[in-house]
Amino acid sequence: MNRKIILLGYMGVGKTTIGKRLAEKIFFPFMDLDTFIEQKEGKKISQIFKDKGEIYFRKKEREYLTELLKSSSPMVLSLGGGTPCYGDAMQLVNEATQNVFFLQLSFQELTQRLLPQKDKRPLISHLQDDDLEDFIRKHLFDRNPFYMQAHNIINVSKKTIDEIVNIIEQKIVV
Repeated sequence: MNRKIILLGYMGVGKTTIGKRLAEKIFFPFMDLDTFIEQKEGKKISQIFKDKGEIYFRKKEREYLTELLKSSSPMVLSLGGGTPCYGDAMQLVNEATQNVFFLQLSFQELTQRLLPQKDKRPLISHLQDDDLEDFIRKHLFDRNPFYMQAHNIINVSKKTIDEIVNIIEQKIVV
């Protein structure tokens, strides 16, 4: 059986942390799409953007996403924050499995989480601290129509990692 569980949402929402914990609990391998791309390309995503641009990156992202979705291996897959928003990626994901989870968090909570991590995140590292909330608000406005196409929407506000994992586990379609 081809079983995939896919987590999506904005950066800082906890896709990787939650995905790793879920994978451990259900004995599935965990895969982070960004890490997979970096391994395949032999460089960091920020370097790919710098060297070859966003169009090249998005083409490669779709190629590697398709490769993982077609794989016969079960897995918990964490997508990059922008992955569902380009081309037909969200359609591919939804067609691959019924287990697509949008981890949702308000722009205020995302701002609080991302502010201390700002320098380590290429997408927001150039921003002034005062501009971060507006940037996230605009991004969420643009991305939410894609995120909301997920089969399952889980508001992760004020929930522990284990609580979120338990919610996902209860909603998994086998």
